[in-house]
Amino acid sequence: MTLPRQTLSYLRNLLSGRGIRPKNKLGQNFLIDLNLLDLIVSTADLSKTDGILEVGCGAGTLTGRLSEAAGAVVTVDVDPAFFELTRELMQNEPHVRVMLADALKNKNELNSVVLDAFDMQCKSFGCTRRKLVANLPYVVATPVIANLLIGPMQFESFTVLVQWEIAERMTAQPGQKEHGALALLMQSLADVTVVRRLGPTVFWPKPQVDSAIVHIVPDAERRARVGDPVAFRVFLRDLYSHRRKNLRGALAGWPSGRREKSDVDRILDELGIDGTVRAEQLGVNEHLRLCAAFSSR
Repeated sequence: MTLPRQTLSYLRNLLSGRGIRPKNKLGQNFLIDLNLLDLIVSTADLSKTDGILEVGCGAGTLTGRLSEAAGAVVTVDVDPAFFELTRELMQNEPHVRVMLADALKNKNELNSVVLDAFDMQCKSFGCTRRKLVANLPYVVATPVIANLLIGPMQFESFTVLVQWEIAERMTAQPGQKEHGALALLMQSLADVTVVRRLGPTVFWPKPQVDSAIVHIVPDAERRARVGDPVAFRVFLRDLYSHRRKNLRGALAGWPSGRREKSDVDRILDELGIDGTVRAEQLGVNEHLRLCAAFSSR
């Protein structure tokens, strides 16, 4: 299949001819630098044994590249107009399934219909490795990545284009202001690398913020050490609901029920962790120990 070069002029003419306007509330900002599209695909390191999940197909620019390199693709979009554009572009590619759907059931759960379709597509075309490759709409980027990472379906890697702020929060280290629940969840389960920071000019329409290509590789050993990723995520969410408090205060004022400060002090003393510091100053190992100690009580 010979794909059109989806340059800025091509996209403008395509969308204006159909009366389509990108919607800011859905994060519809299209990458128009074709070299950066190549970088996303090369970073994902695709082969015909790879089944690809793409969230947010837009006009099918990245979908077309994925269809050429991968063995199977499932791409989803909530916007009927862009779903139809990509469906038409991919209509002669049986290994590509285009779905009009929301990838999320809610912020803590993925859409099982999409996951089932992806599972079936991978099996139908003999794909043994599963990857997420997507220019993720900003409004769903964090829950899509987090839910896939902690879910039961095994992914080889995630290669995603996200808002720069999200990239900072995923890679932040203890003591940095961006360090928190997202960084701890991501780094407890995977290696996270920022491949490149992107300015607004490589998109159309131009967003008001920078973006980043991020490559995430889940680690089976780390996941085994975490034990129950869903429970760890809940613990982190509750702990960081009191971000301004020190560790002792955050653990005592627990959202699901307050704890006696004397009990908190005793457990922290047993763990050898200073209760006067803030949680964001601690690393993954300390948070895992805190989760084990306080979740069991």
